[in-house]
Formats: sequence, structure tokens, C-alpha cells
Amino acid sequence: MPLEDTPARARLDRALDDLAVTFHGMTARADEAQCTCHWGSADELALLKVPGRELDPNLLRRTWSAPDWADHGAVLRRVLPQFARELAGGVAELLYAPAEIGQSFARSGWQRWPLRQRASVGEFLHAWWSHGLTSPAPTIPVHDLLVLCAEASATLTPWLAAWEALDHPTADRHLAEAAAHWTRDLLHDELPWPTWHDEDALRTELATWLARHAPTRLRAQNAPEGLLHHIRLAALPAPARWDDPHWPVGRV
Repeated sequence: MPLEDTPARARLDRALDDLAVTFHGMTARADEAQCTCHWGSADELALLKVPGRELDPNLLRRTWSAPDWADHGAVLRRVLPQFARELAGGVAELLYAPAEIGQSFARSGWQRWPLRQRASVGEFLHAWWSHGLTSPAPTIPVHDLLVLCAEASATLTPWLAAWEALDHPTADRHLAEAAAHWTRDLLHDELPWPTWHDEDALRTELATWLARHAPTRLRAQNAPEGLLHHIRLAALPAPARWDDPHWPVGRV
């Protein structure tokens, strides 16, 4: 994990420490089962019923990504301290599918866990988001981290609000990169990632937020005029968008 001396890094470290304390001693249910043909061996399953044992990266991946646990929440609580630490540390094999990682959190039902537990998870996600926005070289691109947080929480609103409230040149640079990554899909009324939630509502919120919030900051970043037009167009209803003289005919 990269060493940094910043308030955002310190907050993230505190959140990781809190997860380790909050979920210490957690295990999967004693009667939890899995398919030995497709998931793994009985010995590997037994590890999930023993608290505190670190899992090898392959087993960790198979554990958080399996869609068919009887009690996904208990399984995620068992691995969460290690999982969160490796996520925040940028372990490559964990970050290739931000939507799937976020959906694993959502599948666990963490927002219905006891107050102490859900507060710990929420603070980890918010601390990681704050760190990503202000880090010049985040372990995961900010546009991917937003996907993870939005899928985990079933909402874009708090993450976009935190971005909007942050007056920071690095956050603005990440905004320019994210906007360039998103606009092609938004121009075609598509959310730029697969979701478990209300795709139309998320797409509309993202496009509207970009059009309202991004242009002033992106002009300060010397963003291309074409990108600014794409952001504006993505927030327009389709007929007006297509009739606009800046609609990129044949180029989107």
C-alpha cells in the first residue's frame, strides 16, 4: 500500500483499522455450503468458518464473487478486513471489475447490518472515495471507484455531492478523465457500466450532474471544447440532442 502523509490517507487508514476491529472473529455460517466442482474444495470452504485466517488471492476472489452463498452477508463479513485492505491497496486482480465488486457489497445487504457494522463499511467507502479524489495516482481510476461505490450503495448522490463539494485541482483532473470516459455512452442514453439498480435514474443523474457541475471546472483544466459540448448534449432530450449543430454525427 503506498505511503502517504495526507488527511485523506490517514482517514482511509483509520477506516481500514476500524473494519479490522469491527469484523474481527467473523465467520461464515457453520452450515454454509458451496459447489466443490465450480467454487472450490471442502478444505477451502472450511477456512471461511475459521476466523482470522488470511485467504490466498484466488480464494478471496472466488469468495467475494460467488453469487450463490446461502448467507452472502456472513461470508463478506468474514473476509471484509482482508478484502478492503487489498482493495484499497490496489491489488490488481481485485480491481478489474468495479461493478462486480460493488454488487458483491450490495448482495451482502450491508446497509441492513447492525449500526456499528454498517457505519464501519460506510466510512470505509467514503474514506476510500475521498482518498481517490485527492490522490494524483489512485490505486483505481476515479471513474471506476465511483462505479464500485454507487453499486455498493445503490446511489450516486453522496459520491457526486462529495466530488462537487471538493475544491481540489486533482479532483478536477479526475473529473476531466471521467467525463471523457463516460460521454460516449451517455450520448447514447446508456449508463457507462452494468448495474443492478435503476439504470435510467442513474444515467439521468450522472448526465445532469456533469452538465451542471463539470463545465466550469473543466474549462480551468483546458478541456477540449468537444468534450464540453458532449457533456452538454448528453443532458439534453434525444431530439434536441440530435438536432444540435454540435452533435458528433458519425463520430460517437
